[in-house]
Amino acid sequence: MTALPLVFDAPRRGKPPRHLADLSAEQRREVVVELGEKAFRARQLSHHYFGRLTADPDTMTDIPAASRERLVNNLMPPLFTVVRKVTCDEGATRKTLLRAHDGTLIESVLMCYPDRATLCISSQAGCGMACPFCATGQGGLQRNLSTAEIVEQVRIGAAAMRDGELPGGPGRLSNIVLMGMGEPLANLRRVVDAIYRICDPAPDGLGISQRSVTVSTVGLVPAIRKLADEGLQVRLAVSLHTPDDELRDTLVPVNTRWKVGEVLEAARYYADRTGRRVSIEYALIRDVNDHGWRADLLGELLKKHLGQLVHVNLIPLNPTPGSKWDASPKPVEREFVRRVEAQGVACTVRDTRGQEIAAACGQLAAEG
Repeated sequence: MTALPLVFDAPRRGKPPRHLADLSAEQRREVVVELGEKAFRARQLSHHYFGRLTADPDTMTDIPAASRERLVNNLMPPLFTVVRKVTCDEGATRKTLLRAHDGTLIESVLMCYPDRATLCISSQAGCGMACPFCATGQGGLQRNLSTAEIVEQVRIGAAAMRDGELPGGPGRLSNIVLMGMGEPLANLRRVVDAIYRICDPAPDGLGISQRSVTVSTVGLVPAIRKLADEGLQVRLAVSLHTPDDELRDTLVPVNTRWKVGEVLEAARYYADRTGRRVSIEYALIRDVNDHGWRADLLGELLKKHLGQLVHVNLIPLNPTPGSKWDASPKPVEREFVRRVEAQGVACTVRDTRGQEIAAACGQLAAEG
């Protein structure tokens, strides 16, 4: 596995405690031996965390009580406390606000559909990309999440599905999207490590297919290429939001560093290296980026750079309180889809979930 540097460093309000999910299988064995225990205890701990989805020492009866306390204290410290859970869509959507050890707040959203259960997770507390229509971007970046903090969100969601906490009874968490708080590729090393923990089979990981994981980015070009070279089979989602550099410099400020053409070239590199189709995320904003000529230009650029290896995911904007931004009317949305598809590019409208529970990333954390 290639060592991946961070693209952007983040302020640190306090380093999270070392956790089992931060470590490779070999590193876990080394730590267990350093604690005076037999190496196989590492596999037992991993089985409980990744296989049984528990961090409760009382359930780990295959480990002697004295050893259990020492191992859990050193390798399974609590990473989050639940501040609030809110639901909507008749219980099928649940947003959870979590507080980390240093008081930082992050969010995850669990969404149940007839054929799948998707968890949207955060990779940072806050975000430094400063996109003006995004609640998280308005709040700024607090710090990167650790590998274990990213993985722990998935363990919590997987346990909720297993225990039937949402309608439909017990089920399995099937899909992960890194589209919550933060820019995943600005925390690249930890995100990649977390993907391995999420996708490796138990007891080394949670056993979710790499092809069922989506990583979102606003377009950090070097990091897109590094992710492609990692050899993972995750889907890449690029938050483009407009095809022209003039507007994108405003909507996605990192565009002043890497222009639309460079982002799409990196996306093509990712598609070529992985064989995976790239998703282009486009939040449709009334009278800002919903013009017919922008739909035409979007289709033309995507056809040129990505050919058939692309799909446009049109997102009706979920306005944040007090924001000047609003969603486009449905007739405008339909015309935008028609014009993109006229260029030979697949385009669909994302199913909106959770508007009444502050589902836009960062809203719940901003409320505290």
